[in-house]
Amino acid sequence: MALDKKLKAEVVKKFGKNEKDTGSVQVQVALLTKRIADLTAHLKANDKDHTARRSLLILVGQRKSLLAYLEREDRDAYIKLIAELGLRK
Repeated sequence: MALDKKLKAEVVKKFGKNEKDTGSVQVQVALLTKRIADLTAHLKANDKDHTARRSLLILVGQRKSLLAYLEREDRDAYIKLIAELGLRK
């Protein structure tokens, strides 16, 4: 389930340094969080979709790794990001 260009551009604009900053950790985590939310909603309606469930677990693992990296490198940015996204520590 890919994000549409308009939504992706909004997330990049909100969390990135500029409109073309798609590679920063904050933007990547925000995009993964949006995809995770979409897949979670899909799985609530389609509980037997095991392929989507596996994809969800992969995305959660990627987000966890990126958040661990951000916490090591820039603790203040990590705290700000999880507060904005509404994630638990």
